[in-house]
Parts: sequence; C-alpha cells; structure tokens
Amino acid sequence: MSLTSSTKVDVNTTELLFNVDAEAFSAAVEKAFQRQKKNITVPGFRKGKATRKIIESHYGEGVFYEEAINQLVSEEMPGAIEESKLELVDTPRIEILKASTEEGVEYKLICITKPEVTIGEYKGIHAPKNVKEIGEEDINNAIEQIKQRNARIVSVDDRPCEMKDEVIIDFEGFMDGEAFEGGKADEFPLKLGSGQFIPGFEDQVCGHSIGDEFDVNVTFPEDYQMEEYAGKPAVFKVKLHGINKTEFPEFDDELIKDTTEFDTVDEWKEDIKKNLSERAENTANVEFENYIVDKLIEGTDGVIPRCMFDHRIDGLINNFAHGLKHQGMSIDIYLQYTGMDMDSFRDTFEERAVNEVKLRLALEKIAEQENLTVSDEEFEEELQKLADNNNMSKDEVKRRISIDDFRTDLKVTKALDFVKENAVVDNSIVPEKEENDNE
Repeated sequence: MSLTSSTKVDVNTTELLFNVDAEAFSAAVEKAFQRQKKNITVPGFRKGKATRKIIESHYGEGVFYEEAINQLVSEEMPGAIEESKLELVDTPRIEILKASTEEGVEYKLICITKPEVTIGEYKGIHAPKNVKEIGEEDINNAIEQIKQRNARIVSVDDRPCEMKDEVIIDFEGFMDGEAFEGGKADEFPLKLGSGQFIPGFEDQVCGHSIGDEFDVNVTFPEDYQMEEYAGKPAVFKVKLHGINKTEFPEFDDELIKDTTEFDTVDEWKEDIKKNLSERAENTANVEFENYIVDKLIEGTDGVIPRCMFDHRIDGLINNFAHGLKHQGMSIDIYLQYTGMDMDSFRDTFEERAVNEVKLRLALEKIAEQENLTVSDEEFEEELQKLADNNNMSKDEVKRRISIDDFRTDLKVTKALDFVKENAVVDNSIVPEKEENDNE
C-alpha cells in the first residue's frame, strides 16, 4: 500500500489518497476469507466447508472486500498519518474509490486535524486576588457552629411557644367549610420561624400552649404551586401537643476540652483563625486562577472542529455516569427522573465542553510558544503520584493510560502555571459576578 497524495481540502480537513496493488489486495482478501470461512453457511454445504469461490458466487465477489480493506487500513494508517505529519482529533473516515482483485484498491482517508488557534496576550494578565481578612465575626460564626453541634433539644411545658421553638401539632385545612386534599397531618414537627408553612401560619401558632386548640386563618399566595389553591383563603384547625426548644452549651474551656483536641478557648481560637486564613488564601487563589482561565478562553479564536466538543461532552457524560454508578443509579434512570432525553442532557454540557476545549488548545499553544518541556525526572515523579493516588504500580498505570497524552497533560499544567506566575495581581478589578451581585 502506498500513500499517493495528501491534500488539504478545507479548514482542519486533509484527504490522504492511497493505492493498494492487485497482488497485495488479493492477499488481504484471501486472509479475510480464511478468518471468516468457519462462520459462513452456504446452502448445500456444512458450515465452514464452502470454498471461497462458492461463497463469492453466492454472496457476491466483494463479500470479503470490506474486512480486507479495514485490515489493510488498520495496519498501514498509523504510519501514513505519521508520514503526513498530521495531528488528528477524530477517527478518519474511509471512502473507497475503487476495489477489485484485478486492479487493486484506491481509497482516501478524510482526516479531521487539530485546529490552529490564535490566542490573546497571556503574559501579564491583570487579575484580582482578594484574600478575605479573618475578623471577629468569622470567629463568632465558628463559635456558633460548635455550639450548634453540641446543642440539645429539651421539652417545654411551663410557657407558651415562641419563635425558634419546635412545636408538635395536628392540623387540618378547610376551604369554604370543606377539608381539602393534602391539608391534614398529625403530630407534625414545625420549627416556628422557618417559613415552612404558608405566610401567617407560624405567626398565629406562636403564643399558644400545650393542649390549645385553635384556628389559623391564612390566604394562599397568588403564585402558589397548586393553582387551584392560589389566592384562596383557608382555615386550619390546629391542636398543639408539644413544645421543644434548643439549649446551647456555655462556650468555655470545658466545652472546648470535651469536644476538640484543645484545652482552652484561646488555643482553639488561634487554630480556627489559622485554618480560616488558609481557607481564605486558597479561595482567593482559586478565584485568581479562574479569572485568568476565563481571560485565556476569551482570547482564544479559531475554527474548531465540532467533533472536539462532542468528544469532550462524551467524556463529561462518562464521568457523570461513573459518579451515578457509585450511587447505584444509571444514566437512563437519571434521565427518567429529570424528564430529559439524551440530546437535551448533552446540551447541558455544551458550554463547559466548549470552554474546556478552548482552554486546552490555548495552553498547548502557550507551551509550544514558550518551549515548555517535561523532563524524564518530572514525568516519572508525576507518574508515581498518579500510581500512588490510585493504589497502583507505575507499570499498571502505564498500561492503562496514553503516555503521550499524559506527557501533554503535564505540559498543559506547566503552561497554566507559567501564565499564573506572569499574571499581575490587580484588586482594582471587580469580577463580573460581584458586579452582578451589586446591581
């Protein structure tokens, strides 16, 4: 087989033309016959016993052509692609131009190639990095959390219920004197002030005591989800069975000693402030990187083959399906629950896939322009990390991943680190999200 021409026919599309002489093609057809003959049945012959001539006369002269051509292509295509110096982003499409054992085969591979993109300025990107300063309010919030975790619920029988109490009630709702569906419950726990019930309901329960029976008059909101109730008045007959309140512990050295690894409040506060500060620094770093990434994506332009986005969507869906599997659910069941078909489900990943493909292309371009490389020592070190994280040996990892792709991944990471190292912290910039929040 020989590559006779390589022609760029469109943006990101190259056609490779191949010729296979009659002798080589005849040999490939014979091999295809030998592989398939045991599975072929011809009337009047036992399975696998018919000759090639008999099979071809019964099923057609070209019965073995497709497998023969596919085998030739699979054997020769990698070398041809390398010879053409093409970087493909999709499996080539085969188009047969002619095929016979007398004249051989002529076919072409239609190859979708990696796009050439232009990127914006990536050195000296201005990005905000606002590290939140940890103050007394943050420490007090942490104190409230530790008190909440160690709170206890106690019954109250010596006073009427108050907001923030939990009450145990029976209730039944009526409209125009008739009970309505879904408006009844017995011994229902309701946290007063939670907004769980129709506006006005909890306010009218507040102030009643255990054993009280009373009416609550409310009007369903105009935008209530059940249209038949929207905007209509209702009366709920209520009986109050119990009142519970939350008791919080005293925040002191004793509580700290009992619930943490520290002996005093001061030690605990010092550690909390340190942890909150580290968390604030990490949050700022993530937001700094996200801003830079957005700028790289915005500055990336080019004609990108649709297949690259589709392949990335496939990958995102596979990852999503893997996560569902750990929860005992399949994609099909998930789609049933959400009322989506596969096309609309794929659409939900479109924007993310487009951004990820653009970012990858931009970073690969930066790595190329900056001559970023991955040394053998760096490669082996990262490979060992991957193996350790997955409880595997390096040899096992090498068998499971594409080494070339892994090395490219490392260069892409280096490129992003390069952009971040060359970025300029500029806190005069207000991120778009904050601008929208302030409007």
